[in-house]
Amino acid sequence: MKKIVFTLIIAGLSMSSCIDKKTTGVPGIDLTDLDTTMSPAEDFYQYACGGWVAKNPLPAEYARYGSFDRLAENTQKQLQELVLELDASTQPEGSVARKIAMLYHSAMDSVKLNAEGIEPIRKDLEQIKALENKEALIGHLANMQKRGIWPFFVLYAGADDMNASMNILHTYQSGLGMGERDYYLSPEERNRELREKYVLHVEKMFVLAGFTTTEAQKAASDVMAIENRLAAASLSREDLRDPYKNYHKMSLEELSRLAPQMDWNLYFESLGDKEIKELNVAQEKFIAEVVAVIHETELNALKNYLGWNLINTAANFLSDDIALQNFDFYGRTLSGSEEMRARWKRALGAINGTLGEALGQVYVEKHFPPRAKERMLKLVDNLQLSLGERISSLEWMSEETKQKALEKLGTFHVKIGYPDKWKDYSSLEIKEDSYWENICRASLFSFNEGMDKVGKPVDKEEWLMNPQTVNAYYNPTTNEICFPAGILQPPFFNMDADDAVNYGAIGVVIGHEMTHGFDDQGSQYDKDGNLANWWSPEDSEKFAERTAVLEEYFNKIEVAPGVFANGKFTLGENIADHGGLQISFHAYTKTDEYKQNQSIDGLTPAQRFFIAYAHVWANNIREQEILRRTAEDPHSLGYWRVNGALPHIDAFVEAFNLKEGDAMFLPKEQRASIW
Repeated sequence: MKKIVFTLIIAGLSMSSCIDKKTTGVPGIDLTDLDTTMSPAEDFYQYACGGWVAKNPLPAEYARYGSFDRLAENTQKQLQELVLELDASTQPEGSVARKIAMLYHSAMDSVKLNAEGIEPIRKDLEQIKALENKEALIGHLANMQKRGIWPFFVLYAGADDMNASMNILHTYQSGLGMGERDYYLSPEERNRELREKYVLHVEKMFVLAGFTTTEAQKAASDVMAIENRLAAASLSREDLRDPYKNYHKMSLEELSRLAPQMDWNLYFESLGDKEIKELNVAQEKFIAEVVAVIHETELNALKNYLGWNLINTAANFLSDDIALQNFDFYGRTLSGSEEMRARWKRALGAINGTLGEALGQVYVEKHFPPRAKERMLKLVDNLQLSLGERISSLEWMSEETKQKALEKLGTFHVKIGYPDKWKDYSSLEIKEDSYWENICRASLFSFNEGMDKVGKPVDKEEWLMNPQTVNAYYNPTTNEICFPAGILQPPFFNMDADDAVNYGAIGVVIGHEMTHGFDDQGSQYDKDGNLANWWSPEDSEKFAERTAVLEEYFNKIEVAPGVFANGKFTLGENIADHGGLQISFHAYTKTDEYKQNQSIDGLTPAQRFFIAYAHVWANNIREQEILRRTAEDPHSLGYWRVNGALPHIDAFVEAFNLKEGDAMFLPKEQRASIW
């Protein structure tokens, strides 16, 4: 995900307890979520989550269903109520409330969508067919990208990694219908079968778009040939995590020398009036190959590729037959889901993606009490102080590097709940003509918003997640940690629970995001968000040695028969989980509750801390989704975020009195020790 790390982090004074001890409301730990027939020493995930797993079977529409998903579903229902209220009442013309209601209504009008069929994109398909030469194709490519369709590569505005206070334009590799390059390149039987199914899917989608069977077969063959070349030129998922391998700032003249067969002036002129003097060509070899593909491939094949990108992008905003075929491949084949999400959920997804912050403003007014933000700020303060103490006490790091680490920690920008300044959607048009056209207008609004940032200072108050999102993030170029209102609910944050539960759940989430500032990626950015080395050579070497322990440990985990986790790809997230646990437990030991050491329901404070952490990752998951996430997701699977992370934590070993011979026991000399 480029620079922003979405998963499961700070500046403070007091380490005092900040959570009420009441047990009313949602219980801190529901004992029925446990499986007490399993020893915590043998399989802690099953012990802590087995009851939850049994009570929450996989819904047909889910490939994975866990604590995150259940909370997200509850939030969706709250959002639906808000949107229905807007849709049922008369809103002022041009108001953001009316725009939300109109977009929802256009998404829910199945009769109109099914009657239209392919009609909303017919004009676009005809324009592609009518392209007479590659010069015209380049201009049309730019127009497609402005409307949210991204053949070949993506453009976005973001901080200059070497000058993080200023925005520049970035390119990023794209254009693969299956997303992950290894699906195209791997000789494994599953991936060979996946490629065959993908080609058949593309054929079916072209037929639904009005192509004859012969035309569709030729188009699918053209698409696969182009995507195979793009995949071969794409950086690996591991290399995409290396910020230096993805930073190649250059002028337009230098870009033209890198890929001379394309008229870049024509391309950028077609994008709009914004003068582009320099940009970051993140994957320069990929861009060179893109231009070679355009130059060497016959025009009709390129038009088929553009047509496919249009059909594929628009599919979920068209008639049911097209949307269902799209689900058949991406939902059923890739992930194992049995049913498509309900229409109202898909409609909310569209609103979250287009008018999300506006909907978030309505959401927090009704569902996020100010005292929750106050409690979170105190908790963040406690964890910031905890990390500072741990950095100061590190035996393996020099004093000089420690000081710079503490400076970076002290400059963390903390965002909780919702923005102080809301986004202005006044220039976004939503009309009653077409659901797809509304999505395109929203994409154009977003594109223009981004292009307007190029060459201007970075707005550090801008949020990169909607307030209603059940997630959190760290952004290295702004050195910020963000916790939207959506995640500040049970089981992550429970204002009625004991401290152990909150430190074990949201506390670890906070610590996780904090640690991203010091993981294998984040540690390469300084306190100002610039990609710069602030480590001594000796400290860098020691850090690499310590993180290698986690990498090698996860490489040995077999997630499915014959399929192993990728310790290098997941290293940043595994470091963050490890750091989050260490930081939050250290902070928890400073509370009165921990010091009093009173058990609740027969569980000690330390035991409740680790059970609460495990509950965050409780989930049911399909076999196909295990394979997909292992191939695509930089996060370890939920099961291993528990059973893979906890054996490295000394406090966990002590809390459950683990000993040699226990499945969950890892000898101390084999445990990771980083932050």
